[in-house]
Amino acid sequence: QVQLVESGGGLVQAGGSLRLSCAVSGRSFSDYAMGWFRQAPGKEREFVAALKWSRGDTIYADSVKGRFTMSRDRIKNTFYLQMINLKREDTAVYYCAADDAGWGPWVKNDYRYDYWGQGTQVTVSS
Repeated sequence: QVQLVESGGGLVQAGGSLRLSCAVSGRSFSDYAMGWFRQAPGKEREFVAALKWSRGDTIYADSVKGRFTMSRDRIKNTFYLQMINLKREDTAVYYCAADDAGWGPWVKNDYRYDYWGQGTQVTVSS
């Protein structure tokens, strides 16, 4: 089992920044893919970013490219989503997730992920 605990959400004005954290614990996850997803009210959950834990490779949704950066700290067993130039349409509950199937084009699909954080609200005001 792998446990994920998120932190860092909040209220921010448009153009501002936030950093989300996801602390990972449990069995070895060196071969895992880690992901961030979000769900806005009335919408389906969507892919935001993913990272290959072992090498740090990343992939992003087009809507966040150039504004969001995903990274990890292998000492702290924590990965992050740094968000800058936030827009109102970024308002959502953000979830971190872990996938034990490794890295590949499937990492954008939420149904591939086995473990999920509790979610954290990000609200961007105008």
